[in-house]
Amino acid sequence: MRRVCVFCGSKAGGRAEYAGCARRLGQALVERGLELVFGAGHVGLMGVLADAVLAAGGRAVGVIPQALVDLELAHRGLTELHVVQTMHQRKALMADLSDGFVALPGGFGTGDELFEVLTWAQLGLHARPIGLVNVVGYFDALLAWLDHCVREDFVRPAHRQLLLQASGPEELLETMLRYRPSAGEEKWIEPADR
Repeated sequence: MRRVCVFCGSKAGGRAEYAGCARRLGQALVERGLELVFGAGHVGLMGVLADAVLAAGGRAVGVIPQALVDLELAHRGLTELHVVQTMHQRKALMADLSDGFVALPGGFGTGDELFEVLTWAQLGLHARPIGLVNVVGYFDALLAWLDHCVREDFVRPAHRQLLLQASGPEELLETMLRYRPSAGEEKWIEPADR
């Protein structure tokens, strides 16, 4: 892994622990020689994360649609800033630039981005590590829902394991650095399911 794409909120959330986790992740990326790829915002957890990476001497690569640049949401101090036309182009370029994916607390956009890369992994379109930092239990309900999907036979157990998790960013990055895709990954659908 050389570059890690981080999905996170454009708001800081209601607990100080969320911003603290974003700062720790930024520092942990730089300590491990990893570059940040993210949505290029200067606001919320995105801004906290990028500022932490830059303050520690790391590289922060942002990808943002022109419409959000026009709203003055783009971080102006990044190592690289890629301006695209659409949200679809943003997600595709962020994925193309990255060797792994991390989700921090966030809302709809964070969920959309996380589930898109999970779906791509399930379909065998990539084999890069995907994880989330479950700081102060933020993702507990989401993880319970994923387990419910497995129990109800909508997600295979092997695919549930595609989403790595840890309570802290340092632990998650170490797990991701050790990640090796399983040989002969299960297909997401078998002939009997059709």
